[in-house]
Amino acid sequence: MSLDVITIGRSSVDLYGQQIGTRLEDVGSFAKSVGGCPTNISVGTARLGLKSALITRVGNEQMGRFIREQLVREGVETKGIVTDPERLTALVLLAVENEHSFPLIFYRDNCADGALNEDDIDESFIRTARSVLVTGTHFAKPHTDAAQRKAMRIARANGAKVILDIDYRPNLWGLAGHDAGDSRYIASDTVSAHMKTVLADCDLIVGTEEEVLIASGESDLLSALKTIRSLSPGTIVLKRGPMGCIVYDGAIPDDLEQGIVGKGFPIEVYNVLGAGDAFLSGFLRGWLRGEPHATSATWANACGAFAVSRLLCAPEIPTWVELQYFLEHGSKERALRKDAAINHIHWATTRRREIPSLMALAIDHRLQLEEMAAGDQSKLDRLPAFKALAVKAAVQIAKGRDGFGMLLDDKYGRDGLYAAGAENLWIGKPIELPGSRPLQFEFSQDLGSRLIDWPVDHCIKVLCFIHADDPDELRHQQIAKLKSAFEAARKVGRELLIELIASKQGPLGDNTLASLITEIYNEGVMPDWWKLESQPTPAAWAAIDAVIEARDPLCRGVVLLGLEAPQAELEQGFAIAQTSRTVRGFAVGRTIFAPAAKQWLAGEISDEQAVQDMARRFGALVEVWERLRAQQAA
Repeated sequence: MSLDVITIGRSSVDLYGQQIGTRLEDVGSFAKSVGGCPTNISVGTARLGLKSALITRVGNEQMGRFIREQLVREGVETKGIVTDPERLTALVLLAVENEHSFPLIFYRDNCADGALNEDDIDESFIRTARSVLVTGTHFAKPHTDAAQRKAMRIARANGAKVILDIDYRPNLWGLAGHDAGDSRYIASDTVSAHMKTVLADCDLIVGTEEEVLIASGESDLLSALKTIRSLSPGTIVLKRGPMGCIVYDGAIPDDLEQGIVGKGFPIEVYNVLGAGDAFLSGFLRGWLRGEPHATSATWANACGAFAVSRLLCAPEIPTWVELQYFLEHGSKERALRKDAAINHIHWATTRRREIPSLMALAIDHRLQLEEMAAGDQSKLDRLPAFKALAVKAAVQIAKGRDGFGMLLDDKYGRDGLYAAGAENLWIGKPIELPGSRPLQFEFSQDLGSRLIDWPVDHCIKVLCFIHADDPDELRHQQIAKLKSAFEAARKVGRELLIELIASKQGPLGDNTLASLITEIYNEGVMPDWWKLESQPTPAAWAAIDAVIEARDPLCRGVVLLGLEAPQAELEQGFAIAQTSRTVRGFAVGRTIFAPAAKQWLAGEISDEQAVQDMARRFGALVEVWERLRAQQAA
């Protein structure tokens, strides 16, 4: 293993108030994310293409596991994270009260990361990294101070760089009250004297004007920088908020503007919390790869701009793809969170997991199963149990492997959803009113209030019966409804699958679906998945591929639907779909479950027989798909 950077220190769960422009006392709901300066930087550097790791402690509870799991999703090496059996994971509550006030409360009384000590620093692990990053707040306690200094000694002995993020929080040094978590500067001779002992061993020192003052013990900026230079030959990066940064190598000039300045990005300041962590992530992407300081500073300023324009900390740091797009194209929006193109790239490059293929058993049907029940209330009451049996069938075939899923509804499928949630299954849930044309949503047209309580990894599925030859008014009305589903999905942070069925309204030509998809993209709708009918010719798939690849190369892809076609017909459609570059799998329903459902509802077969029948049919389609895929790959 060869790492670019190991960050050391704080790791917490941030709980961000979702109501903007109000006191923390009046916040009603919170968004959860990983937090803590070194944790944020480990995420930020990983997103920007560096190989990063984190050394910290977390509690042996749900919040500690959340941090671990999220870091794994982000690609951060977690070998250095110790699970503390006695202490809880740190928490931080934060809010955006106004453009100048960002109150936060640290819940860090005897917390897990605060118990980091020298025994947690594995010399062999430190040796695998080109650099280690230490943070000012973890020099505030003797045992965390000793842990960081040990890591610094090992790094220097092995030719690795040492990076200091001054990261000054007065109340974490015991200099401010619990309600002053947002306090950025309180002069302290004790803190300054302590920090001076760290500087000599640092190759890169990064801080705001206030942090430079506390690290040096001086009262003016010029003297502070010269004092730091007298103690360390390392590169100094002075963060100046909206004015960007200045980098100093060698002697400090009397005119501080004579340092190396990166390109700045004038944007609206929405939330300053976490901006420094994003900034340093960007700077390290350049500095550790040998870029000129001006380039590193420009990347740092851009990453900081993203952070201050968005609400959260680590989740808002840009990915490398996103950063490159911004540097090339810029933005017409001063508030980057309002830039649709950038937001889509951010969303698509930070999805929770990769899903290169998907084979799903679709049993989100409501109307069709109600028709099977034929008004018999006892049969309707049994539908939830049957859907849970379908989950058992899918699990039997999936065997814990990635790439398998379920489409389930929350009208009859609640028990099935609970069962599927305990397995490694992709889950999609429908929101459309079954059979509606023009499209309507089921239960309520207010999607925002309905979706907010969905699990974060449940994908929204919306089915639309639409054809390119529909009257303009109807077609536009339906696409507008799809757009409202897309906007709701992005607002609540859920993936979206759009299912289009055109064959029931007219013939399928080589450009029928491609033209519909183009029109939907033209309205700014960017679904994560498309669910489409099997196409009659390779030319039809080529047209669909061309549209998706041109309009959204970050789309997850297409899954095929079944329309209760017999298996032989599905196999033919599967074979033609192998010519497509965007088809990733299938989500088939009635072909798999309908025969068992009819017999089971009639009392002709047992639960186990129903499971085995559905498993056999699902497994047969999986076998066909995998065989065709293997042939195509060969």
